[in-house]
Amino acid sequence: MRIAMLTNNYKPFVGGVPISIERLADGLRMLGHVVYIFAPSYENEEEEEFVIRYKVRQKMTAGGTVVPKLFDLEIERKFRELNFDLIHVHHPMMMGYTALYLSRRYGIPLVFTYHTRYEQYLHYLKIYKALLQRSGTERNRLLKRFEEAVLECGSKKIVPFHNRVFTNACDLVFAPTPMMKDYLTEHGTRAPIAVLPTGLKSECFESEEERSRELRNRYLGDRQYLLCSVSRLEKEKNLEFLLKGMQALKTKMKNCFRLLLIGGGKEEENLKRLARELDLTEDVVFTGCIPQSEIMDYYRASDLFVFASKSETQGIVLLEAMAARLPVVALRASGTADVVQDGVNGFMTQEDTQVFADTISDVLESEELRMRLKSGAYAQAQKYREINIAGAAEKYYESICFNRRRKAAVAYKIG
Repeated sequence: MRIAMLTNNYKPFVGGVPISIERLADGLRMLGHVVYIFAPSYENEEEEEFVIRYKVRQKMTAGGTVVPKLFDLEIERKFRELNFDLIHVHHPMMMGYTALYLSRRYGIPLVFTYHTRYEQYLHYLKIYKALLQRSGTERNRLLKRFEEAVLECGSKKIVPFHNRVFTNACDLVFAPTPMMKDYLTEHGTRAPIAVLPTGLKSECFESEEERSRELRNRYLGDRQYLLCSVSRLEKEKNLEFLLKGMQALKTKMKNCFRLLLIGGGKEEENLKRLARELDLTEDVVFTGCIPQSEIMDYYRASDLFVFASKSETQGIVLLEAMAARLPVVALRASGTADVVQDGVNGFMTQEDTQVFADTISDVLESEELRMRLKSGAYAQAQKYREINIAGAAEKYYESICFNRRRKAAVAYKIG
């Protein structure tokens, strides 16, 4: 099968969607399929076989992504030349429109993966961000109510309506978790929906003990426990809460831990400033972005993975941590709740810094509990091996291609 994947962002951009695309494409290629990825151009991109770069209108938005040039004629030329059987698009907007056009023009099936809750990213739009800031300082009560109503309409009506229309134009929609499948159904998606999580590469399960030991010695110092968290340093990742949770943990356990905060983003300086204000300068290490090939060594060097995001649809980093036998303490949220099982591979808590800190403390102070959670984490991760996820996708692809051909044959006979 010849598959075209279309995306608004890809490597070297760091995020869950590029990781998910790369792993699914690699898994499908292992099964013998031909997969091309249509991805935006970046200044520091690396040339890759089977990756077709298209032009962009704007190099970088507030969230670190680029704005595609939707009518780049090279996209359709390459698409037509490569003679695809199926399109798999990874965003409903921008390249989503291109995918919809190509699907209809060339009469081939369209699959869409609903990777994230898009209404939680509206603050990256300049006009929405300006209105959000204005609403927070507006003194006129009537005007403030109007602005708040506009903001609520955008997040609760306009974005869900747009996504409902788009998903219902697709032959199949993938949701990363059962909870996200339920969410799409509740918001009006009538197209077939299947659950397809992001797979884990085999490297996620391999051990580099010497490298992990070196990292642990470097960062642990005179502390007893090493924690880590992997995230883009952006507002929607709720990292201010994470730092405040670390302050509560420090009050409870004193200077016995150090947190590695792995990732980069627009909020890095603000978060460093907050860490200083919370007296966490010696307790939190901002490592910056770490290459994906090295992150597993950081997981293995740690005792516990902590996570505060509420905007995940699956939480790829949670599964990566579990593959390294690392238990998780996270906030209870969609995506997280699909992979974290309380008392089995970690714990979820309410958004309360003291409860969060107490739960972390309980895990760290009980070696017996920690060992049990490590075992449960590894068992959970085994279910998500890359080749297994690709095999599931293959069956769904074959099914919709067969259904499309059958409908065409019926229409031809009737005509």
